[in-house]
Amino acid sequence: MTEQHSTTVQRTIVASNAEIFAVLSNPENHVRIDGSGFVRSVDHGDRITGTGQVFTMNMSGDHMGGDYQTDNHVTGFDDGALLAWQTTPAGTEPYGWEWVWRLEPQGPDATLVSLTYDWSKVTDQDVLAQVKFPLVQQSALEESLGNLAAVVDS
Repeated sequence: MTEQHSTTVQRTIVASNAEIFAVLSNPENHVRIDGSGFVRSVDHGDRITGTGQVFTMNMSGDHMGGDYQTDNHVTGFDDGALLAWQTTPAGTEPYGWEWVWRLEPQGPDATLVSLTYDWSKVTDQDVLAQVKFPLVQQSALEESLGNLAAVVDS
């Protein structure tokens, strides 16, 4: 049996890829989209316009002993098509787990949205011993897609 290192979910959302990307690229919207229940608010972060940007989120979860912050380093950006970032505890360098959103137009008013949670680049043995991957389950990713559909429909 091969070990799993990522989870991907997909959903067609009735909205243009430009509308969906506008929601995803604004960190202020992430609390409304999050299906994990960890995201509480944005601490700071401008609209994402390219790789190299960092936005900081206020989070809460038992896995971190309560409230904490994450820095999210943008690793992939293709306007209207791709948005990716590596998440790490605030003030540290990324350990390698990454969130990847891909948008594929299915006509003018529908978009196939893929969300991948990928921990294949995590190599730090201490992190691997501390974090039980996947920390976020497939059902939470599916909920994120449902939340995104609701946000763009509102």
